[in-house]
Amino acid sequence: MSLIAIVHIAHEDLALSPTIRECPDVGIRVMSQSVTDPDTGLFFFYVENGGQAFEAAIERDHTVVEWMQVNDADSGTVYRLEHTPETLLLSPKTIELGGLMRDATSDGTGWTVRLQFEDREALSQLWEYCQEAGITFELQRLFRDQSWVDAELTALTDPQLDALVTAYEEGYFEEPRTSSLEELANRLDISPTAVGGRIRRGTAALIETTLAEE
Repeated sequence: MSLIAIVHIAHEDLALSPTIRECPDVGIRVMSQSVTDPDTGLFFFYVENGGQAFEAAIERDHTVVEWMQVNDADSGTVYRLEHTPETLLLSPKTIELGGLMRDATSDGTGWTVRLQFEDREALSQLWEYCQEAGITFELQRLFRDQSWVDAELTALTDPQLDALVTAYEEGYFEEPRTSSLEELANRLDISPTAVGGRIRRGTAALIETTLAEE
């Protein structure tokens, strides 16, 4: 049995923090290669609703040495980035403490990360590290995970999960609807476009992991 922690982290020197604040409606997700092999110096990010504004922002971002577009599709774009030496990264410390960063998604002000540890001691040590580094560390959820068998479901990010649950609770899926995208946007403190995107992508991820056959 392991411990799962959903944490919001923020600091001006965390990876892509300037870009996240400049483009709060752009969805950025760390791809798995970058958290499992941090010593390469190259990190991969999946970006939704990016475009020229996002690329202009990373040009000015002091946490980025250089970047390149790896793949582009209608759903989003994959970028490869190299960070500056002063960039703060949470994944190396997480791995050092025997943990795993299972997911990291931008939320307009910083990163929402899903961390996995064997016990509270390691999580406490990570919190102490963040305190010393001046990184805001806000624990949002903490629960036990019985096994690793739910790994496929991590395709559904925490922002997508929050959007889907909020939409369900507010009657967005009812007929007739008792809530609009604008109302959900006010509730989640993001734009209606971002809410609609998270609902669509979250629904697609649920279908892919629970209904669709290979």
